[in-house]
Amino acid sequence: MKVRYCSLLALALLALVSGCRRPSGSEGADGGTQDTSAPGLQGTVTVKGSDTMVLLGQRWAERFMKTHPEVKIQVTGGGSGTGLAALINGTTDIAMSSRPIKDAERQKVQQHHPSGPVELAVALDGITFYVHESNPVETLTIEQLKAIYLGDLTRWKDVGGNDAPIVVYSRENSSGTYVFVKDEVLGGEDFTPRALTLPGTAAVVNAVAQERNGIGYGGFAYARGVKELKVKKDAQSEAVAPSAQNIQNGTYPLSRRLFFYLPREASGTTQAFLDYILTPEGQEVATTVGYFPVK
Repeated sequence: MKVRYCSLLALALLALVSGCRRPSGSEGADGGTQDTSAPGLQGTVTVKGSDTMVLLGQRWAERFMKTHPEVKIQVTGGGSGTGLAALINGTTDIAMSSRPIKDAERQKVQQHHPSGPVELAVALDGITFYVHESNPVETLTIEQLKAIYLGDLTRWKDVGGNDAPIVVYSRENSSGTYVFVKDEVLGGEDFTPRALTLPGTAAVVNAVAQERNGIGYGGFAYARGVKELKVKKDAQSEAVAPSAQNIQNGTYPLSRRLFFYLPREASGTTQAFLDYILTPEGQEVATTVGYFPVK
């Protein structure tokens, strides 16, 4: 009995000593144990740029913050050029751009971040040309659109419409949509000085909806209360509507990718946000807003 009692006492002492030992894992600064599993996400991520993308960026941010309450994602517009300028001067974590970054912008980023910038295609879009719902014109070729925006065609009757002046609406030159139209439709030439410049796509749509002789352009998602024109690559080509299917399969001639740009490789909360955007759920958000999943 004495031997058994001693053995039990020894086991009890051993258990007590073991219970006082520090569990496995790295020590924290306070001498306690730091959890080696991934910590909860926290911090602030700033996203700035394309007005075309600002609603999409805000929806992504709302969804992400709902499941990560310690994270704050700030999304503001101003235009693609403004976002990329902020990326260059270090005042945003992510630049939204509805056009590819220019070589000069890329070089300025690399002055501070030699391995950057990092480009990420996040959604698909189609540049749509809008006219008033009462306008009888249904289709224009890219050459006709070019002539209108250069100022060579000034009356609707010249393209099959009414005998009325064409009122041209455009975007400001910091807009990625402006740059896309200038490059892909105008062949790099300047817009007519008659064009009325507006600060965002929503403003363009609103103006065209009220002006019977107006024409404007912007992202597919913004077309409300206006008619979207079908577009032909040339006079012999088939007219293609800016539909979801045509934009996704590339048959619509003015389809484009939408981008996020970062100064360098992301990490932590920023990387987690980018990962979410490219998940099926994140890409479904793009679809509900009016854009399309990137392949």
